[in-house]
Amino acid sequence: MANQGSPVNYEVAKNLGLTAEEFDRIKEIMGREPNFNELSIFSVMWSEHCSYKNSITWLKTLPRDGERLLVGAGEENAGLVDIGGGLACAFKIESHNHPSAIEPYQGAATGVGGIHRDIFTMGARPIAALNSLRFGDPELAHTKHLVEGVVAGIGDYGNCFGVPTVGGEVYFHSNYNQNILVNAMSAGIVKVGETCSAVADGPGNPVFIVGSATGKDGIHGATFASADLTEDSAEDLPAVQVGDPFQEKLLLEASLEVIQTGAVVGMQDMGAAGITCSTSEMSAKSGTGMTIDLDKVPTRQADMEPWEILLSESQERMLIVCEKGREDEVLAVFDKWDLECEHIGEVTDTGRLQFFSKGEIVADLPAEPLVLGGGAPVYQRESKRPTYLDKVDDFKVAEIPVPENMREAAWKTFTAPSIVSKRWITRQYDSMVRTNSMSTNAPSDAALVRVKGTDKALALTTDCNSAYVYADPHKGAMIAVAEAARNIVCSGGEPVAITNCLNFGNPYNPEAFYQFSNAVTGMGEACRAFGTPVTGGNVSFYNQSVYEDGRTEPVHPTPTIGMLGLLDHYKQQTTIPFVEDGDVIYLIGESHDCIGSSEYLRRVHGVEYSPAPHFEIESELKLHKTIKALIGDELLKSAHDVSDGGLFVTLMECAMAGGEGFRMDTDSVYRADAYLLGEAQSRVVVTAHPSRAAELEKLVRHHGETFRVLGHVGGDHAYIDGQDWGAIAEWKERYDNVLGELLD
Repeated sequence: MANQGSPVNYEVAKNLGLTAEEFDRIKEIMGREPNFNELSIFSVMWSEHCSYKNSITWLKTLPRDGERLLVGAGEENAGLVDIGGGLACAFKIESHNHPSAIEPYQGAATGVGGIHRDIFTMGARPIAALNSLRFGDPELAHTKHLVEGVVAGIGDYGNCFGVPTVGGEVYFHSNYNQNILVNAMSAGIVKVGETCSAVADGPGNPVFIVGSATGKDGIHGATFASADLTEDSAEDLPAVQVGDPFQEKLLLEASLEVIQTGAVVGMQDMGAAGITCSTSEMSAKSGTGMTIDLDKVPTRQADMEPWEILLSESQERMLIVCEKGREDEVLAVFDKWDLECEHIGEVTDTGRLQFFSKGEIVADLPAEPLVLGGGAPVYQRESKRPTYLDKVDDFKVAEIPVPENMREAAWKTFTAPSIVSKRWITRQYDSMVRTNSMSTNAPSDAALVRVKGTDKALALTTDCNSAYVYADPHKGAMIAVAEAARNIVCSGGEPVAITNCLNFGNPYNPEAFYQFSNAVTGMGEACRAFGTPVTGGNVSFYNQSVYEDGRTEPVHPTPTIGMLGLLDHYKQQTTIPFVEDGDVIYLIGESHDCIGSSEYLRRVHGVEYSPAPHFEIESELKLHKTIKALIGDELLKSAHDVSDGGLFVTLMECAMAGGEGFRMDTDSVYRADAYLLGEAQSRVVVTAHPSRAAELEKLVRHHGETFRVLGHVGGDHAYIDGQDWGAIAEWKERYDNVLGELLD
């Protein structure tokens, strides 16, 4: 083997993100000292982003089995769930946090492109996109710049690609001033048995690279995503990829068509670590190897070094293994779609990856030790209870005065950036392309998408209140799963499975790892309770800023839950809006004197440290069973869960959506602020026609659930305890425009 690049040593390994121990382990695996190309390959494949070396021990504790599960976590590019009728849904969520913090437009756009590729690489056509976004203080110029770029990137890519953005969530908190979170989710439909796997079976089979040419964008992106952001991180701009949604649209159609030829043995998109990742993972999965001629890889720049080609994360590219002798069928499809398709190598039976350039081997290494579960290192990091939790424990609700003017407190809570309408953002997304969305005119708690050619509908949601997880990582993660399931149930669906995006600080920080490990435990407990197995997702560590003075600031722990639910018939849809004057308003579920971690407590009283809101998994399960029964018996005219902002915000959202006012009375048993603005879980506001009220109450009692008649729908004002709190239209005007005024 020719000498390749600079000599390698511990310092070079460190600069590539490897530890001295890992460098020694690499030399042991290789039986010699690696060259620079080989060390670069190990550095990206053993990065946290690719190897999950600091998280896999905990991820393995999550439930992975379910009746509908066809492909589970880690088996393919995305999870796959049987939805009946010979169809399956592929879905997944992933982060693009660091790139979006440095270059928000391309960072967010390529996050959308990457997650869609994970779906259609499996042979599924993407039909819906969602996202979960976290930004800092919206009054800061830097936050405005990031929001503008991220939203434009998501909107432009999705709109051009032709997949509707049907749902999501957006939160604002100063904790995310530097480290924003951009999580993208995609869901697609495929016929059972017509999926494509990321394998490299059959020694002698040809290997093709298809799609865009390879450039220097995104090099060491996986390593970049596995380190803290610093004040110098802007210098890592080349680690941010550049996307082309029109090229991806061609790649989508060509990929789905070439799969139908039957000539494709395996396919994988080139995401993190590019050619390196796809060749190693496909080979390791099949127990095979590959020889790759890097000179045949189409490049955008002349004289690219082998390691640059190997590590590039240029977008809109696929690696395909096809049956030997059927090359012309594959080439014909990509030629039809005017996409470059180059034969760059072959599958071997050696179990090794051999990369050539200018006729010489530039890297020769085993595939298995590169990948998760093969030989990548696995660590159990130190965990320590965060000291700030002492402040949480010291909180005493009795020391918080109940506001004399509850309307004023409600107004301040209602107009919080995380509560108000996100239409300034969502109007930049196309939610109706492909005409499957059911939620545009009649919103539900979850986004509902018709499965064309059937009566079925998917229910999709992303959920996580990071304030709850910060206050109690275990309970907060359970609540994230519970709220996702509650949103699907309130929409008329049955929760089926989840994908997750686990956004945390540096895993070498014991307090951050405590948050992570306890959140994973809570998530697993909730998923087992709801029967929603984990189909995959990703872990995003290192969401932590390091400043010149040595200060570090991790983001609030944010385990975002992307949940899939199913409606066997789209007519089961239950919506949020109040419908008709005289309808009876009920609160299903038990209230509590709880204001912990509420938006009200932060906005009105300035309290940042308080317990997570009241939550009991048994109560949540009973609530879901009750709501399902009420919807099944067609007793409800609307349903909306109580979550951020409490009962008052829930009522106002129902009123604004339906253009109807309401009258309600509080319960003197509870503190007025806790009753109206507290965020105790396991509660749902529903309405029913007066003629069905007796049936509703009988059924709720049958299930042993608590309920209370709050009042009635009617008029165009909100009346609480007989006091006129103002016109719904006035509240809606502020609700619709607050965010735009802050960001414009």
